[in-house]
Amino acid sequence: MNLKQKTRPVSRISISLPDDLQADVDAMVASRGFGSRSQAINVMLRQHVLEHQRVSGNEVMAGTITLLYHNTTRGLQSTLADLQYQYLDEVISSLHVPLMNNQTLEVILVQGPAQKVQAIADRFVTLRGVITGKLQLMAAVIPPLHPMTEQTSQGNMQ
Repeated sequence: MNLKQKTRPVSRISISLPDDLQADVDAMVASRGFGSRSQAINVMLRQHVLEHQRVSGNEVMAGTITLLYHNTTRGLQSTLADLQYQYLDEVISSLHVPLMNNQTLEVILVQGPAQKVQAIADRFVTLRGVITGKLQLMAAVIPPLHPMTEQTSQGNMQ
């Protein structure tokens, strides 16, 4: 049985680049293993469009908040846990990994309206003790894990 990969219709466009930029694109295509310039430019444009949607739109998107923090900062881990609980509808899961030099890498899986998720990420990243943090969103949505009804969310289980 021959399975063909479904391809979406494509449109051809033409762009003009300065010679040095074209050389940089060609070097990136070769070093990252892209099949062609078109494939590389497609990936770059998609990332740029997603960034634009994240900043200016409010579509529901899935992504990660990645944090690097000092685990010796008093109350930081408790505050991180409290914030994740506060945003229970948007925070899907988290993973933290202890690193050397009293540092921790934490990755928080999130989903929600882009602007709200950005605001949540800003709350995490600006906490005292956080060294660096970044929100990465994708144009994808996680299926509901288990939809909560009003009755179960109020604790009235029968």
